[in-house]
Amino acid sequence: MVALRLVTPFRGIAVRESMILRGEQGWTEFSPFDDYSDAECASWLRAAIEFGWSRADDVVTGTGSVRVNATMPAVRPDRVAEILSRFAGARTVKIKVGGPETTLAEDVDRVREVRRLIGAEGRIRVDANGTWNIDEAEHALHALAEFDLEYVEQPCASIHELVQLRERTRYMGIPIAADESVRRETDPLEVARAGAADILVIKVQPLGGISRALQIVREAGLPAVVSSALESSVGIAMGAHLAARLPNLEFDCGLGTAALLIDDVTDAPLLPHDGVIDVVRPQVSDELLARHAASPERTAWWRERLTRVHALL
Repeated sequence: MVALRLVTPFRGIAVRESMILRGEQGWTEFSPFDDYSDAECASWLRAAIEFGWSRADDVVTGTGSVRVNATMPAVRPDRVAEILSRFAGARTVKIKVGGPETTLAEDVDRVREVRRLIGAEGRIRVDANGTWNIDEAEHALHALAEFDLEYVEQPCASIHELVQLRERTRYMGIPIAADESVRRETDPLEVARAGAADILVIKVQPLGGISRALQIVREAGLPAVVSSALESSVGIAMGAHLAARLPNLEFDCGLGTAALLIDDVTDAPLLPHDGVIDVVRPQVSDELLARHAASPERTAWWRERLTRVHALL
């Protein structure tokens, strides 16, 4: 059980806790967020068990590398260059917008600074994590349209709102990607059936593992972006193995987030280089596990959680 510090708070999280498990096939990770119910956590545990113990080809045979985007937290413009420097060679930047910690004017300033630094050829996508209502989202898209957005991720919380927003803003030509509406819905394919999004953001742990995520992408019939859930390099490796198995991967993946961690569990973290990360299984360091061990109280909390969630499987 580890507690890993972040370079800057990300969606209110300054320390990322995770259970790192040694499976028959290699190291794996179980790291649902604290506010997730045991029922939601069951998918995360299925993913951890599959990656650590399954011998299936679609789980263990990923090779090569995958292109990744830079991830920009809701920082002031004067910190943008510092954050970008951690994502060597990235041609795409995903920028956090919306939420109580930032105003639309501050979002615009942050996106403008990213565009200035990456130039006209760079790709910009923004992620509101479902914090806008329909009117706020429409207004924000107008304010941000000048920066030539690749897409906007989860501008509104519900599938119904996404459908309405797509209808209102279709003329603007800004694609809508669904993240939370895929991974926190009982039926992730409902997004595609409802016509709520142009792109699916796929996170391997919340969806129950590599095999299940591949099935969802095939059945949805929409382009996919594989993203991390702010995991350690072990969890990111799980996502990289998924991305390596997806045919015609059109978009750079949100799997460069080890760059946002001060701490990690491996001496060879999956940091971006030349705009990619390698598809490997990191070797976990016993020394780093000990150095970044969570408190006894938090470790006990996670062990009890694991026991409860395992019983649901």
